Amino acid sequence: MGELRQDEDRQAALRLARQAHQVGFASGRQLRRAALGWVRRGRWGRRRGWKVVPELGTPWQDTVSGERDGWRERRANLRGDVAFAVDYLICRRCRLGWVEQPYTEPPYQRCGLATAGLAQLRTEHPGLHWHTAGGHMIDSRGFWNAVGADVPGGYLQRALCPHLGD
Repeated sequence: MGELRQDEDRQAALRLARQAHQVGFASGRQLRRAALGWVRRGRWGRRRGWKVVPELGTPWQDTVSGERDGWRERRANLRGDVAFAVDYLICRRCRLGWVEQPYTEPPYQRCGLATAGLAQLRTEHPGLHWHTAGGHMIDSRGFWNAVGADVPGGYLQRALCPHLGD
């Protein structure tokens, strides 16, 4: 029975990878809070604690990152659970993009979710050079070499632009 479930999970993840273009978006912007923060010169208006990330009814979703201020999260949902997620940040001024901590749940690894999710981000943000802000763990170098092949920037480590906080 366990092998049947594993095969069903794998088939579902392969289908999900082919749906990477079906993305639901939630801006997550809180204009009132941002305006108050600007008026008060940053002394008030920043949220403390974990952000509430909405659940959208689409196979893939793009929302605020629950971990990083100013970043977005692209994630794939399967059977009510997160199958894949990655945080990303774009600097249009410098034509750069960063991704951090791509993660695929073990039953769905090697089904193309990370490849599809990262490719869709590149499609939505053409002309950027893609990097990571952090270093690559030794056991993930093969992954980064594979997904970074023929990608401008190659997902190599690069510091964030100093003006992104502006």
